[in-house]
Amino acid sequence: MHDKKEWIASLATGFMETSLDNRMGGSFGEEKMWDTPIVRFASGADALFKTYKTPEVCSEEHWLPEEIFAKFYPEENAAGDALTLVSWILPQTRLTRNSLRKEKTHPSERWARARVFGEKINEKLRIHLVDTLKEAGYQACAPVLHPEWTRLEGVQRVYSSKWSERHVAYTAGHGTFGLCDAMITPVGKAVRFGSIIVKLKLEPDKRPYQGLHDYCLHYHKDKGECGLCVKRCPVGALDIEKGHDKIKCRIFLRGEATAYVKEHFGFDGYGCGLCQVGVPCEKGIPKKLLV
Repeated sequence: MHDKKEWIASLATGFMETSLDNRMGGSFGEEKMWDTPIVRFASGADALFKTYKTPEVCSEEHWLPEEIFAKFYPEENAAGDALTLVSWILPQTRLTRNSLRKEKTHPSERWARARVFGEKINEKLRIHLVDTLKEAGYQACAPVLHPEWTRLEGVQRVYSSKWSERHVAYTAGHGTFGLCDAMITPVGKAVRFGSIIVKLKLEPDKRPYQGLHDYCLHYHKDKGECGLCVKRCPVGALDIEKGHDKIKCRIFLRGEATAYVKEHFGFDGYGCGLCQVGVPCEKGIPKKLLV
């Protein structure tokens, strides 16, 4: 089983290493879009998935692994414990992080390109893993590529979706959430996420934490105050007491940030991410929490 985990992880790393789509393009040419992906595994029967199906965490409409798997394979009736979640993170490159750290009000071009074109390569990675597993005789699917996947609006979480890649990543042990809702991982929080489901029993990776906010300095005041992500936000969408105002954040992204990207970089898209760099968790778990 361990060999199968290594094999699946190698499919992801190999694809991102060789794919010509993993390039920044524009004036940056062949510069890589993403650093080497990190892959982890979770059981489809993990009890956390039922908590995501609540308005307090995600939404009642959030899929359980067996629910979305059944939409792809209705004849299977596979139980959660027969399924494995393959979750990965794509780290932003040092050059991209450095470029955004210099900005105060809008995204750098590298960051905007990674946000817009980088998600396209993430989608191709999902398809590559699913197709390769199918060719090897394993049923597999990518939840966010199902036509019924959609973003949701609610009262408590404001914005969520039917399949949260960040919560899948939390389940697989990639990292925990910060004050700004971004996930803090061993390579920082300047990352993107993806996942697929495969009908194959594999040993889940052990989560190296206990709580949702274990890696965020804001929630460990005995280690010293932080809140630097609040200062990095250009529109006041972060607050020490109230946390992340998703509505204010989205208004900026869909409005001013979109117009800025079009005017200055010449393509349709958006981006911000200023709260993800220039902070202690930019490229790793804060050192104060590792001692």
